[in-house]
Amino acid sequence: MKPLTVYFLRHGQSVASRESLFCGAATDAPLTAEGDAMAQAFASAYRNHPWTEIVASTQRRAIHTAQPLALAVGLAVKTDPRWSEIAYGKWEGSSIEQVQTNFHDDHLLWSADPALNPPTGGETAIALERRSRAALETIRERVPSGNVLVVSHKGTIRAMLCGLLGVEVGRFRQRFSCPVASVSVVEFGPVGPQLLALADRSHLDRSLREIPGS
Repeated sequence: MKPLTVYFLRHGQSVASRESLFCGAATDAPLTAEGDAMAQAFASAYRNHPWTEIVASTQRRAIHTAQPLALAVGLAVKTDPRWSEIAYGKWEGSSIEQVQTNFHDDHLLWSADPALNPPTGGETAIALERRSRAALETIRERVPSGNVLVVSHKGTIRAMLCGLLGVEVGRFRQRFSCPVASVSVVEFGPVGPQLLALADRSHLDRSLREIPGS
């Protein structure tokens, strides 16, 4: 039987990522026109894969990124709130400069160890990793083999990869890159999870890859 392979796609550019704002679980930022183009580019590049299931967080930037491929291959987008972005609490919608000024001590603690120190009123990286891993286990129970697309978010994908690959979750921001519309691929074979691709953006043309923002 073919092993389960999961494609973890970060959503396309959103209004908030364009401005490098803290955009977490409580911020339902829409895609920009460039973000829509990124979603279409992914669908064009991957429409001939034999997809078994397409899953997205309940945030519209993730759902709208998933929709072009879902339409191309005739699958519905399943949603699961556990794939939503980390909860940034009182930092939601703020720039890093605003957070450094208004929540200076909390930001220092979070920057040093987000595993145990959450954003002010937000979520720790440990909690984020646990809920995303639980969402992944739900997929693995439902879909034992084949290709599954999960459209999620920068922090969520990186924290989950840490848990899967034995990396300290408190280092999720330093160990893995996850730019907008990048895809990381993990195969679940007999020896456990194996990373096949990390933050791949070869499906985007140069103009989309070079767009500034986080």
